[in-house]
Amino acid sequence: MSPPESAAAVETRDKAHVAATYARTPFHPRRGRGARLEDADGKTYWDLLAGIAVNALGYRHPRLVRALRDEAAGVWHVSNLYYHPAQGMLAERLTKASGLSRVFFCNSGTEANEAALKFARLKNPGRPEVVALEESFHGRTFGALSVTGHAPYRAPFVPLVPGARFVPPNDAPALRAAVSERTSVILLEPVLGEGGVVPLSAEFLRAARELADATGATLVFDEVQCGLGRTGTLFAFEASGVRPDAVTLAKPLGGGLPLGAVLLGPSFDGAIAPGQHGSTFGGNPIACRLGLALLDEIEEAGLLERVRRLGEWFGGRLERLRRKTPPIVAIRGRGLMWGIELDREAAPVARRLLDAGFVVGTARSTVLRLLPPYIVPRAALSAFLEELERILKEERPA
Repeated sequence: MSPPESAAAVETRDKAHVAATYARTPFHPRRGRGARLEDADGKTYWDLLAGIAVNALGYRHPRLVRALRDEAAGVWHVSNLYYHPAQGMLAERLTKASGLSRVFFCNSGTEANEAALKFARLKNPGRPEVVALEESFHGRTFGALSVTGHAPYRAPFVPLVPGARFVPPNDAPALRAAVSERTSVILLEPVLGEGGVVPLSAEFLRAARELADATGATLVFDEVQCGLGRTGTLFAFEASGVRPDAVTLAKPLGGGLPLGAVLLGPSFDGAIAPGQHGSTFGGNPIACRLGLALLDEIEEAGLLERVRRLGEWFGGRLERLRRKTPPIVAIRGRGLMWGIELDREAAPVARRLLDAGFVVGTARSTVLRLLPPYIVPRAALSAFLEELERILKEERPA
């Protein structure tokens, strides 16, 4: 085996040959175990971002490793022209857990949202409008971008698909004013992720359900980031008691491999015919087996209860830190999905946290975003709180 390249060599090749779509941080993770990462120089970090909510079980989880090794001996790809058992098994698990009826598998969150928009158009033809939320994020393909409520993401690509209307999160009167018989989809993230980790209230979600029922619109919950246990229930919508007509999933679903899904309720029965949508790679055998292993571990290890308990403890500690730390403006989230809004740019704080051994993300310009693995130890979160307090006492707003 040839010796590993230096970090500098990796960066040089990347900058010369990879499309410049990412503002990369000069961080080179190479190995991981549990909630720990190790970089190219051997320095270790607590990972509190989990690959942006993908690595729900952390790194080298024994159940995922076994599933990957077992499935690697079989066929890796068969296409969706033919059957393989794992796809139906995973669909059965997801429908039984959600109370919905059928599943379409794809490769990513943006593809899942695109599919949901198309399926809703098939169900309710001739309805051209989608109502979504300001500061929402649903993906970067043209359709998903058209219903993403962050104007700077959309601006370089106009004109986009017409018909999107945006209302403020948790503003039920504005939602009622926007939804009509022309509305095809009401598209909501139960917890906005890219928008700053903003939970939607149960009252707002109930209002959306009532409007969908009254107008015939399709209620779609985008749980790409907040679903599959992240908030302490398998589906984020469970906490509100509001069941949507469809749910989109991705992020942790494939255990670290690309896998997205749309869960469809009975109102879609008979609306979708063969050939009206598809995916070459979606729902491949290895990703589906890893998805089954993920669900097995969540259930058998009691991870939902762990996420709830740890989230309650961490939220309390965050609130205590906010009260004594003026640079923290607000704390939002639940389970293991948290946003820490600052009175300054979040990116420099995130870089200092990385230097101190903590991998975190940002949302918009002033929010630190935490999406740790479900197996993260309490000690890691305690150490993060101490380090954040220290940094904010030293930092000054730009």
